[in-house]
Amino acid sequence: MKYLALLSGGKDSCYNLVHCAQLGHELVAAASLGPEPGKEELDSYLYQTVGQDAIELVARALGVPLYRKVISGTAVEQGSEYGGRKASEAGGVAGDETEDLYQLLVTVKTHHPDVEGVSVGAILSNYQRVRVEHVCRRLHLTALCFLWQRNQEELLTEMIDAGMEAILIKVAGIGLTTSHLGKTLAQMKPTLFKLNTLYGSHICGEGGEYESLTLDCPLYNVETEIVIHSDNDFASVAFLRVKSAELVPKTSIPYPTAFIPPILEGVFIDVKSATLVGQSNPEAEEPTTINNSPTFYHPAVNLATIRRQGHWVVVSNVQATESLHDSDVTIEEEVSECFNKLTERLAEQGLGLPQCSIINIFISSMDIFSRVNTVYSTFFGTSPPARACVGVDLPDGIRVRIEAIVFGLSYWAPANIGPYSQAILAGERVFISGQIGLIPSTLALPHPQSLAMELSLASQHVSRVTSALKANSGGGWKDHTQLAIYWLTESRDLAHVKRGHFALKDQDYPTLFLVVKELPKGALVEKQVHLHTGRFQVLEEGDDEEMIRNCVPIHSHQSLAFPDGCVLYWVSSRFREDNSSCTVIFASGDLRNLTSHLQEISSNVFPAGLSGLSMRYFFRAGLDLQAEYVLKHAFGEEGSLPMTPIPCRIISNTARDDWDFALCTISS
Repeated sequence: MKYLALLSGGKDSCYNLVHCAQLGHELVAAASLGPEPGKEELDSYLYQTVGQDAIELVARALGVPLYRKVISGTAVEQGSEYGGRKASEAGGVAGDETEDLYQLLVTVKTHHPDVEGVSVGAILSNYQRVRVEHVCRRLHLTALCFLWQRNQEELLTEMIDAGMEAILIKVAGIGLTTSHLGKTLAQMKPTLFKLNTLYGSHICGEGGEYESLTLDCPLYNVETEIVIHSDNDFASVAFLRVKSAELVPKTSIPYPTAFIPPILEGVFIDVKSATLVGQSNPEAEEPTTINNSPTFYHPAVNLATIRRQGHWVVVSNVQATESLHDSDVTIEEEVSECFNKLTERLAEQGLGLPQCSIINIFISSMDIFSRVNTVYSTFFGTSPPARACVGVDLPDGIRVRIEAIVFGLSYWAPANIGPYSQAILAGERVFISGQIGLIPSTLALPHPQSLAMELSLASQHVSRVTSALKANSGGGWKDHTQLAIYWLTESRDLAHVKRGHFALKDQDYPTLFLVVKELPKGALVEKQVHLHTGRFQVLEEGDDEEMIRNCVPIHSHQSLAFPDGCVLYWVSSRFREDNSSCTVIFASGDLRNLTSHLQEISSNVFPAGLSGLSMRYFFRAGLDLQAEYVLKHAFGEEGSLPMTPIPCRIISNTARDDWDFALCTISS
């Protein structure tokens, strides 16, 4: 794609350009923000402002036009998010320095309307990433951040090895003095590594320890490099003043290419290998296949059922009214109707859409996916909820069905800009959006298509999103998986996905493998997980005050086969501290007999009583009206449970592929 460089002149912004070029993107312009003339530096939360006198030469060395703007705003919004969560507050914050970037990029797009991406040298600063992505979303640009979350020791070494000649132009960290100003990264490498060992300083200066200016890099025009003439400022925080600079010829020595990190790492390589082993075995047992266009019976359940449990609220089975199904309504109108109904039900509890933690969307065809996304995004501002979207065999006339889980208190969430957030931390529950196997550097599925690679990438995305959430929320908690769902589109892939799943550690938690109609972007598999931090306020023996303690869930499972042919299997992950749990009950057999069987096991499955927060009912062909009756009355509840019915082509767990239905509950 054609892209512009968000240019500070430092090592990070320039090295990210090297990656962009190596991946085939075309640089067409550079953009930079700095202090007004006469000021050498601003105390900006967002921008590097030292070394601005050399920015013009950096752009000339890159061979592209430079667009500049004076920073007029300040850090008005200094929190972890930027902008409001309501759709009406999706724009920027008046007077904030982020809006200077917005105006600058508007100017660049005016002159280069075909620009699609923005190169950003962010490594660790979530503050910077959130604001750049907020601006990119508003301008329909893609943020290209190839250095994000990289190991800093490896990254600095790679920069040096790739021919990056950058010098320190500012020092402001322990162990760094004016004597280090003007020294190159290669010269500073031993010192930076030593300071990291002694004091935990950031090797790449991500804590503000130093700033840099790139004199030469592989992407600079082969005919020129920057030479500076300077003065030193002497102070505890010191910077190098660029008195004058010029471009001079340089030798045409070929640089090594930038190191591209491997797509997969660690255990996720094992996931790929395990999946491939199964695929390469032609004698591998295949699950029972079904008609590609089955006719499903859809149980009649109450629409937009709502239930409150403590601070949690769930709204199940939200879909358009029957009157809309009989007319020629557009997809946009149907999605809007669903969210208007959801908004109304939440308002009854004094809540709103910004407090949604996760929304599960089930659509009749992936052909309408982009149109659903477009309308969906209009209902949220900054930090939208986590989300999963799959294509299922909905009844005729219904194209969209949604379920929402809401946390009725203020919570912090990472602002991963887009139609949805990648992760939400609500209370002590963590909701991860459904992950498909996109290659991060291209945002495309592997080509040629590969189930093993898609599964490995989806699993790795879940892990990396979780790690980023930990870092951005202060850490101090574990990530206990309480539920994993693998959505697939092909029954023949079930056995292989299971082999990949078994390559991961700790698999005692409830796991569903569901074959459905379609997945976004034509993906073969999508992975969705619910986690718990394990943090609880507990009263330790001998103490008078409660302390935060990291606890571990209890995993249990049991299987029962009855003389009448019915089989029940349930698996649960539960914290004894407050009964926060995820439970899945699998059932097969004559549904007319299941009511009494479920009553027999209910006290074992739900020792604290049935208090389901979210209840999803996965079912397949062959069910009759009794299925809903069984689910309503087996646990002694006369009223309607907050249940969302989800039609599936195959329902499977780790041991069996032919379940008739599965009831998945999340309690808190």
